[in-house]
Amino acid sequence: MALRRILDGLFHRRILRRWSRAAGQAQGLSLDHLRQLRNRAREIRRRLDRVIYVAEGRLTLPAVGSNAIVKPLYTEWAYRPELWRGPIHPLGMVAVETQTAYGDEVKVFHDCRITELTLRQTRNTREEDLAPFGLRMDVFRFDGSFLSLVVELPEDAVQGLERRHLIRLSVSVDVEKPLEIFARLNIKHGPNVEQIVRELPLGEDEVMVEFDLAYTKLNEKRLERMWLDLIFEGAEMNQILLRDVTLTRRPRAEM
Repeated sequence: MALRRILDGLFHRRILRRWSRAAGQAQGLSLDHLRQLRNRAREIRRRLDRVIYVAEGRLTLPAVGSNAIVKPLYTEWAYRPELWRGPIHPLGMVAVETQTAYGDEVKVFHDCRITELTLRQTRNTREEDLAPFGLRMDVFRFDGSFLSLVVELPEDAVQGLERRHLIRLSVSVDVEKPLEIFARLNIKHGPNVEQIVRELPLGEDEVMVEFDLAYTKLNEKRLERMWLDLIFEGAEMNQILLRDVTLTRRPRAEM
């Protein structure tokens, strides 16, 4: 292994000298020779770009796949949707139509006739970031009346769920200009759907809302699924960066 590392180092320095020499001679080469050199350089660059992309994704903190979540005391269940947890393919989308899926858990809904909405998964790099990835939405001309992201939650979100529970939604969000964001929690039980709506306090240090299930008519014996709607009011000509979205569940303190 030591010999191989030495040989790799020698070979690497030899390659660097070769391309440094080629860069210095490029100005005086014939066009045919220069064209061949360019094609070789492009072949190498494609592979180098791939190595750099993978390395930056794995070495940049927070680490890909990290599921570190700030949890209130007595938390029973915590979840960060996949879009903020791991890489999504494709990386970005333009002219996004309504009911477009982005990954396995997120869908976009709107009523625009001509859509000028783009989505792109971004890499979080700030020291305070816990989620590896974020979601950037660029909204240009918007002739619709609503724009929302629907986040489907896993089956275990409703396992053991009772009316004594509080569900907390925590969001890290940056916006280009002020707007209103509403969160609607939906819980399907039998033929009925309980819905609780809260406005996110964007002006506060901690953007967090809680859904108290005590005020619902939840049938605990017929729970089927739960999902979250994030509704954006006044999103036209705005850039919205959702750096993190997490949900936690804990029992209400007994009186």
